[in-house]
Amino acid sequence: MADLFQNVAQTQDSYTAADIEVLEGLEPVRRRPGMYVGGTDERALHHLVAELLDNAMDEAVAGHASRIELDLAAGNRVTVSDNGRGIPIDPHPKFKQKSALEVILTTLHSGAKFTQKAYETSGGLHGVGLSVVNALAAELQVEVARDRTLWRQTFRQGKPQTRLENVGGAPNRRGTTVDFLPDPEIFGAQARFSPARLYKMARSKAYLYRGVEIRWRCAPELLAEGDATPGEAKLHFPDGLKDFLSASLGKRKTLVPEPFAGEASFPDGQGRVEWAVAWPADEEGFASSYCNTVPTPEGGTHEQGLRSALLRGAKAYGELIGIKKAGQITAEDVLGGAFQLLSVFIRDPQFQGQTKERLATAEATRLVENVVKDHFEHWLSARPDEARRLLERFVERAEERLRRRQERELKRQTATRKLRLPGKLTDCSRTSAEGTEVFLVEGNSAGGSAKQARARETQAVLPLRGKILNVASASADKLKANQEINDIQLALGCGTRAHFDLDKLRYERVIIMTDADVDGAHIASLLITFFFQEMPELVAAGRLYLAQPPLYRLTAGGVTRYARDEGHKDELLASDFKGKSKVEISRFKGLGEMPATQLRDTTMNPKTRTLLRVVVKDATDPDPQGEERLTRERVEQLMGRKPELRFAFIQENARFVAADELDV
Repeated sequence: MADLFQNVAQTQDSYTAADIEVLEGLEPVRRRPGMYVGGTDERALHHLVAELLDNAMDEAVAGHASRIELDLAAGNRVTVSDNGRGIPIDPHPKFKQKSALEVILTTLHSGAKFTQKAYETSGGLHGVGLSVVNALAAELQVEVARDRTLWRQTFRQGKPQTRLENVGGAPNRRGTTVDFLPDPEIFGAQARFSPARLYKMARSKAYLYRGVEIRWRCAPELLAEGDATPGEAKLHFPDGLKDFLSASLGKRKTLVPEPFAGEASFPDGQGRVEWAVAWPADEEGFASSYCNTVPTPEGGTHEQGLRSALLRGAKAYGELIGIKKAGQITAEDVLGGAFQLLSVFIRDPQFQGQTKERLATAEATRLVENVVKDHFEHWLSARPDEARRLLERFVERAEERLRRRQERELKRQTATRKLRLPGKLTDCSRTSAEGTEVFLVEGNSAGGSAKQARARETQAVLPLRGKILNVASASADKLKANQEINDIQLALGCGTRAHFDLDKLRYERVIIMTDADVDGAHIASLLITFFFQEMPELVAAGRLYLAQPPLYRLTAGGVTRYARDEGHKDELLASDFKGKSKVEISRFKGLGEMPATQLRDTTMNPKTRTLLRVVVKDATDPDPQGEERLTRERVEQLMGRKPELRFAFIQENARFVAADELDV
């Protein structure tokens, strides 16, 4: 014990002022990129381009730019330009030795978007977007054309390599051009931009602001054989989100032929909103929302406003025309299975996190609700026959929901009466559990792809939003209140813990299907923990599986193979592609980015896929109870409430991690 206190004292003595670091300039970004772009993976890499596009879109939305260009060149180099006002190049009043351009590129929290003087609405809030791109770029060059003069400055890893130079006259040019190469020290030597992903990003921006034209270019050698991404395109959509909705629906039938679409300004100049909603007959829709052209995949207060507006409008119109039980419908009855697009432009939006995935501005709910509700009521009144059919469908969904609440245990309905459960479950049509399976899928986007790829008779899909609750460290009240966990329990219908009944499990197999990356592995771990703790008999019965989506697609000479991971990719290169001079290797960014046909063939088709069964013990183990006890201890150690147990595990096993496997 004396030695212990002596060691503690020595540790305290060694902690001095010399241990305190002060990171200056852009060094915090390079040291901790995850704080600014969410990590160093493919998603973070493409977020750099999103930051530049957001800046250009802010110029367009403010009325100063009509054209944006996005160019993906060989060598993984991206150029984004606009014909807006151009970043100011005159000396900054506070940093007199630097131009405003250099201050913006080298100083965090600098910019013109903290007030409404230069931009009434903008996607940039914290003044870090352009400086973060600069910090994480191996090379970056910016050109500004202002007052018929072209200015240029170059940077490397966030540090100026030249002073701001007057390049000469530019009589027919104006705006800002940023050309950069992402730093392989941050993102890895193999990190590459995806043409398909960047093109999709550019197209969505063009849909969001009908006054802008986005010109897309991609070097031909970067487009894989069979890739539908064009090499060049001019993206301009005069009908905005309505065009987006039409392109997404294609030839699918809808309950009402004409979508509910429009735009309106908020009172007192507080911004504006645009929306487009349709109800597909197959009830397989999704929701996409944006704030100041920034995607908000996790939704937020503006989506709540849309839901409230459509619910209140539907109730009011239903009661007006005398539809019985219109008062009992909920937002899920109205929007479950609907195709929803929403875009708001507001001042000083508040997001959760720098990556802006969820809007948190409380006022947005009231603004959207009040404006959209009136338009929805007018839209319904203008088409009484179609509106009645739509309202009757809402009431039908409400009646089904109430019947389910009254049932003690869920029972499978007939194929002609599709079972509808919370959590956007898309059920299979087979009436018995034999041969059926349900896929628990990461995110609505991946859920949409899985619904298209599934076999409707035997495969059900339940999209889950984000990471579910860690049940090993959560209280009983949190567990009971968690919507995602409730959705899983209702979908499976077999109960939990003491109320678990394997005979009532509605599917023969439960398959966890997440992205083949670190985040996907984390979500899978949380789901396995849930089943191990709440439904251990399901795991013991061998009914829980892990899907194995590929990470890579390899193509050469008409031969295509899919690799599960890096090791499998190397095996295929050494075997199936041995002697091939040029092999096209594309890395899947996630299930949502994978075409439905490829997702079906690689991950969901029982004839071609690979599944991993989740087991607690080896069937040959002589002491199964001891193995289960050890597993429970390990789950408590890694997923439980005591962080010191995880710290001890890391200390004990750190020596087994190779240096080149560390994500630093």
